[in-house]
Amino acid sequence: MRLMAPTARLHQEALQFRLILAATYPFFLAAAALGRIAPHREPGRAGIPAPHRSVFGEARAMAIQAIPFAFMG
Repeated sequence: MRLMAPTARLHQEALQFRLILAATYPFFLAAAALGRIAPHREPGRAGIPAPHRSVFGEARAMAIQAIPFAFMG
């Protein structure tokens, strides 16, 4: 059995990451938009205000946080 070269494997994983990001981004965009419409919760912990991002930035951040779970296992 032939093993993939380390750079080829990294390229393959980067490609998979981008494909999963493109596939899941619309769902996270909808969640971020609904989060803006919903009543506000606490602004932040210990009185620290939460950082303000655009809806698109928030969706990207949520997707990037969730995608690594697809690569576990």
